[in-house]
Amino acid sequence: MGRGNNEFEFWWGTSGPWVEPPNVRRSGTSGVQRVVHDGKTFYVKRQTGHLFRSLRYPTGRPTALREGIALTKLEELGINAPRPVFYGARKVAGVWQGVLVTKDLGGFIDLDTWYAQGGAATLSTEQHQRLFKRLAETLAKMHLGKWQHGCMRSKHIFIRATVTDTRFDFELALLDLEKSHGRITAMGAARHDIPQLRRHSFWDESQWQYFLSCYEQAMGRAV
Repeated sequence: MGRGNNEFEFWWGTSGPWVEPPNVRRSGTSGVQRVVHDGKTFYVKRQTGHLFRSLRYPTGRPTALREGIALTKLEELGINAPRPVFYGARKVAGVWQGVLVTKDLGGFIDLDTWYAQGGAATLSTEQHQRLFKRLAETLAKMHLGKWQHGCMRSKHIFIRATVTDTRFDFELALLDLEKSHGRITAMGAARHDIPQLRRHSFWDESQWQYFLSCYEQAMGRAV
């Protein structure tokens, strides 16, 4: 992945329709455009003064940089997420700029929308449980890699599914990793993400308990 200034300048200068219009957060602006380059679709996030702070960076760095690092880590762990093409940061006239470029996943929608559109309406109990089991295994893999999503909610879990009378084929992916970072232990990551997912998902108690049993099994089996 190149990170030279020329590549930064190239992606900073591209344009396309807004997917997330610029909004003001963290005392800066951040927005995402869909850009077609060489016949391929990319998502380009551009930020100005949109910073996170940490012990390593007490004065701040663009959140796009942290998200790019997180996406690279998930790729190393074998977890499906947007693939980073380029990410970087620079200061112009004393103001941080950040850019993150990812490949188009293609055909994925967030779980909240998928459920709202009736995606799970025709699933059998066994088929629905397969989804919970796959999700549990995905999150366990991330946590065992000592990595925390940081904003774990069902709308940040994406699905690409084919549902017919006889088939339920699907893939899952994790998105929105602006707050994602490494942890010292797997349990540290789990203790943050799992309760957060419970607060920000809409599964009933029996479904949640099934997910938890699969998650605990995946965590124990992989240790």
